[in-house]
Amino acid sequence: MTLGAPKPLVLVVDDEPIVAEVVGRYLRRDGFAVLSASTGPDGLAAALDEANAPQAIVLDVMLPGMDGFEVCKRLRDSHVTAPIILLTARGEEADRVGGLGIGADDYVVKPFSPAEVVARVKAQLRRVRLDTAPVAVPDGVLRGGEVSLDSVQRGVKVRGEAVTLTAKEFDLLHYLMAHPGEVFSRDDLLDAVWDQGFVGGPATVTVHIRRLREKIERDPSRPTHLKVVWGTGYKFDPSA
Repeated sequence: MTLGAPKPLVLVVDDEPIVAEVVGRYLRRDGFAVLSASTGPDGLAAALDEANAPQAIVLDVMLPGMDGFEVCKRLRDSHVTAPIILLTARGEEADRVGGLGIGADDYVVKPFSPAEVVARVKAQLRRVRLDTAPVAVPDGVLRGGEVSLDSVQRGVKVRGEAVTLTAKEFDLLHYLMAHPGEVFSRDDLLDAVWDQGFVGGPATVTVHIRRLREKIERDPSRPTHLKVVWGTGYKFDPSA
């Protein structure tokens, strides 16, 4: 943390008081400010509070009033782009991919070490703060076909209209646009875009590619920019 800079605010939403207390204590120890909520509706309201908006959200899946998946979905529908880290007791891949598919950036399976949660939060915030401006792009804007990506302002426009991406979606699109026409396997993209501590599999990349297609392609079922090269991986085609 920079000396004198405001402490990044992390919202912890968990109905188990001991979990919220311990995670909050570890976060504060690492220099974060912490806001807590114990129900889905309260967590949603806190995350949508523009006057006190969190920079990251730690969100339990099993919550009273509204589960974490629904909270996550509503936040992304409301264009909240703060990284969301799910806390879940479910170990099945389908549940993990389901959470990522509605906009979560990472997940931690219970039981977990509080230090691991802090590490995931810090990793996500590092990605948000990345100076991803590519070399040899004087204005910091990558352009390809109908898409323009501002590396400095971290904004994306499609056919001249601004679109809202999560931090991870932006990083993935940036990486592909910075290497136009190059084909990357899912493992390549996982290594390049996700933190080394991330334990999700290659299916995570597939989910994020699908979400990006829904946001930037005219017809997501027939993509012209985010193309698959069967048996190899994905590429960004700037000629469309």
